[in-house]
Amino acid sequence: MKRMLMAALATAASVAISGPALAQCAAGEKVLKFSLVTNLQGHPKGEAALALADAVNSQFDGRLCMEVFGNSELYDDDAVFEALLSDDVQMAAPSASKFGQFSEELQLFDVPFIFDSAVHVLEFLETEAAAGMLRTVEDDGFTVLGFWSNGMYQISGSRPLRVPADANGLNFRVQSLSPSVQSLLSAMGATGERMAFSKVYEALESGQVQGQYNTWSNIQGKEFYLQQAAVTEANFAYLGYPVVMSTAFLNSLDPATREEFVSLFALITHERNRFAYEINQQRRQDIIDDDGIIIRLSEAELNEWRTALAPIVDQFRRDVNAGLIDAAIAANAAADPF
Repeated sequence: MKRMLMAALATAASVAISGPALAQCAAGEKVLKFSLVTNLQGHPKGEAALALADAVNSQFDGRLCMEVFGNSELYDDDAVFEALLSDDVQMAAPSASKFGQFSEELQLFDVPFIFDSAVHVLEFLETEAAAGMLRTVEDDGFTVLGFWSNGMYQISGSRPLRVPADANGLNFRVQSLSPSVQSLLSAMGATGERMAFSKVYEALESGQVQGQYNTWSNIQGKEFYLQQAAVTEANFAYLGYPVVMSTAFLNSLDPATREEFVSLFALITHERNRFAYEINQQRRQDIIDDDGIIIRLSEAELNEWRTALAPIVDQFRRDVNAGLIDAAIAANAAADPF
């Protein structure tokens, strides 16, 4: 039954992949290397990249050829920025948290409990405030083509986490140590260690870190739950990926090809973001089916998390951009999750 369900999901949620992730590029084609740190199949970002590659290699045959590399095969999300600027790769999709060195505003997604779901985030990304936020990396030589959705963060530890105090004394793997992340850790009495995604399982297994937070697709895809006492379903913040090119490479395309590519990217993005929720829910079910433990918080417990983390919203408002926080909260209130 599980195999049938997964097959049905793959059929419904994926653009058909007619060839391998690593295309056989022909002489004369301009090559686009797309570097990812996640799994390619069964992950929202990986599936989106495969769908884009399939569409590019069909529509631009003879002009453009896209190769997709997953699981940090080429670069991790810290090194990939320099690789983009040196033209060693042409596309990447680091999480928003990884852009801290270029844009404080993109740390908005580290702020807890301003979005109720990934659908609410997509509503916000349609606003002019969000467009302005994504333009903040342009002075560093990057163009954000769009935003690929993953899902909401869940949190886990070497002991069950029902309230923030349960994390006291634990060391968490984090993507960044932005002020918002540091405040999150402080509110739990925890510490944080920046670490590449590819190193997390080993660090959990060895005890180097005792906790992490991520989406269902990442927790299940990399089997983090196997090294944790339980995963707490907190949905406290959002993980998404600004998909970037170096501006120099994008501008090296002739105007007609560039416009056609950007339009195709927008189409694939719209289609794939619709399926991110379903993929995450399936990965959540996979954890349950593998006897993983998921903690469902009571309303009182969830309110304890909200209360403990509420000052982080005011911190971002004060120190980074009050208008951006207000726009995010307004979009969240206006969004129809159904």
